[in-house]
Amino acid sequence: MFELKTLFLFLATALAEIVGCYLPYLWLKQDGSAWLLVPAAASLALFAWLLTLHPTDAGRTYAAYGGVYVFVAVLWLWAIDGVRPTAWDMAGSLLALTGMAIIMFGPRHA
Repeated sequence: MFELKTLFLFLATALAEIVGCYLPYLWLKQDGSAWLLVPAAASLALFAWLLTLHPTDAGRTYAAYGGVYVFVAVLWLWAIDGVRPTAWDMAGSLLALTGMAIIMFGPRHA
């Protein structure tokens, strides 16, 4: 159960970060409203708060989170940008998730 909870927390963290960065992108590159910065700031604040909920040391959390971020970003590419990931995108994403699992769920010495 710990593994599933950790994975869902990482997924929520990655989504909050991507939304928080995508909204300013829409404002700057796609002529969106400056009001997009308000939910962007809230999303980035949520991202920072979610990082504090992870049960391991900060450095380990950040290292493992990077793998989940890669995976979620490739899903975003597909779902939001409308670009189908290549086999290489998927292989890299799965490799990144494997790295996250090794970092987070590998045995620890006391």
